[in-house]
Amino acid sequence: MDIAKLFNAFPGAISQGIIWGIMAIGVYITFRILDVSDLTVDGSMATGGAVAAMLITAGYNAWFALLVAFLVGMLCGLVTGIFHTTMGIPAILAGILTQLALYSINLRIMDGKANTAVNVNKFHVLVTSRNVRVLSFSNPIVFSVLVTAVLILILCFFFRTEYGCALRATGANGAMARAQGINTNIAKVFGLMLANGIVAFAGALLAQYQGFADVQMARGAIVIGLAAVIIGEVVFGKLLHTFSGKLICVSLGAVIYYLVMQIVLWLGLNTNDLKMLTALVVAVFLAVPHWKSKAFSRMAAQKGVLEDA
Repeated sequence: MDIAKLFNAFPGAISQGIIWGIMAIGVYITFRILDVSDLTVDGSMATGGAVAAMLITAGYNAWFALLVAFLVGMLCGLVTGIFHTTMGIPAILAGILTQLALYSINLRIMDGKANTAVNVNKFHVLVTSRNVRVLSFSNPIVFSVLVTAVLILILCFFFRTEYGCALRATGANGAMARAQGINTNIAKVFGLMLANGIVAFAGALLAQYQGFADVQMARGAIVIGLAAVIIGEVVFGKLLHTFSGKLICVSLGAVIYYLVMQIVLWLGLNTNDLKMLTALVVAVFLAVPHWKSKAFSRMAAQKGVLEDA
């Protein structure tokens, strides 16, 4: 096996991992902060990519396309939030319904086409895979790291505000939050809007990076997002305990995921088996904390028996 080929593929895997890490931060907000299982992301990420691709090909600025993608993603989260809070639909089912509707909406956004190309030679984009080995700010790794850093700073500031703390309280203990006068339904809706806005933002970046938007580009995004969250927590959880540290862990988890996928492809695994491998990787990392707690409990029990003897 050609090791040089593997290392040549790493810059692309890292740049993709960082972009997907932004998406994983959105998943972290719903999964860990709000304690809500939101499956909207499989649709809202593709929506962000579709919106960005159509605006850029129409001649609009790439930054403007990112902003609009973020706002449209927030609308996706709003729909899920209304389904969940106003209509009483369980969160996981509300996300599935929104995701299902977004498939048709994404086709409408792209004028009925399943994909839309973004010609980087004709249109200005912020990130592109062509510059993955260029030593400048046009390198997608450099740009994506800067965007991730700014996003983490903004989120750290927001979640230290009064309303940000209200969102965290809603996820930690909804009954206590309501007793403190917090409208938990509105908090959940806003949290879903914020999370899906970030996910759509990541989708807009990904569409620019790969040079096209596709209606299927985010299939399985929730699994990748959860993989990034779990991997980051398992590998770096003991090193980074602050809120900003946890967001960094999530981003690094996505990078590790893509590096692992690249190594697996290098080993010759059939690409048709990647989804199965992803499920196995997530299952293993989800099981690690359980295995560790059982091992510690067993060790503590054995230590107690020895001390009694």
